[in-house]
Amino acid sequence: MYYNSILETIGNTPLVKLNRVNQGTDATILAKVEYLNPGQSIKDRIAVKMIDDAEKNGLIKPGGTIIEGTSGNTGMGLALVAAVRGYKCIFTTNDKQSKEKIDLLRALGAEVRVCPTNVEPDDPESYYSVAKKLSEEIPNSYYPNQYDNLSNTQAHYEQTGPEIWEQTEGKITHYVAGMGTGGTITGVAKFLKEKDPSIQVIGIDSVGSVYKKYFETGVFDKNEIKPYLTEGIGEDLIPKNIDMSVIDSVVQVNDKNAFSATRDLAKKEGLFVGGSCGAAVYGALEYARDQKLSENDLMVVILPDSGTRYISKIFNDEWMRENNFLDE
Repeated sequence: MYYNSILETIGNTPLVKLNRVNQGTDATILAKVEYLNPGQSIKDRIAVKMIDDAEKNGLIKPGGTIIEGTSGNTGMGLALVAAVRGYKCIFTTNDKQSKEKIDLLRALGAEVRVCPTNVEPDDPESYYSVAKKLSEEIPNSYYPNQYDNLSNTQAHYEQTGPEIWEQTEGKITHYVAGMGTGGTITGVAKFLKEKDPSIQVIGIDSVGSVYKKYFETGVFDKNEIKPYLTEGIGEDLIPKNIDMSVIDSVVQVNDKNAFSATRDLAKKEGLFVGGSCGAAVYGALEYARDQKLSENDLMVVILPDSGTRYISKIFNDEWMRENNFLDE
């Protein structure tokens, strides 16, 4: 048996039980290990779906250029699709992303333009604006726009949700995912709640993001926006892919707690993951303890990407020390 291309190996990632980091709760906590996708992140799933849908709708032609704003992982997934299908790639990213992510994108043949982080989303310098402008200027180019492209949510509704339901034999009681573009949390939540409306959906947000306050009050408060270093979760805008109506709770996690949990997952569980994974597990455990979840509860937490993306940051003592994240 063989696969026709690397893209056919995406999905069907395993659920792995947490055994050592989960003190203080009796619930069974299972991690969905998405770094076992070929591009080492959950974003491989949406990359294929967005390009499949674009091809079906005639939005990109053979030999075209894919242009996207990315914090790295979606770019990696799109770069794999481009390599297999013969497209060119230009990615914009912001200057808080790790060097590894930028180097990986270039290794796959993509052009990468680094833009400033601390500007408004509609600033012409922002990585959203630069990607959009390039897509208007370059002929036969396609701008997937993972934030507002509903193929993102649909990928998780069609794949990730059903996988979790089957892997837990329908016994899942709680679903936990980071809130970035909103596709992962929304797509899976929609599927699971159709199967069992009592399943609780917990979104993990970063301190410095607008989501938690927006979820609780419906108010988009720019004063909530502050710099933070966890990559891939939290937003300074509300993407079309996020549907707050399928989310039951939002837990905010700060950088220090996210990164110490990330290191714990490596040292205590052998799960070598990125910072948003640490945030998800930290928030999940906080929620499980607060809500006094019992042995009858089965919680699934999404681990979106790999620690290989963060060697120079989260797994670097010097960087951690400079940012006051290390307890000596």
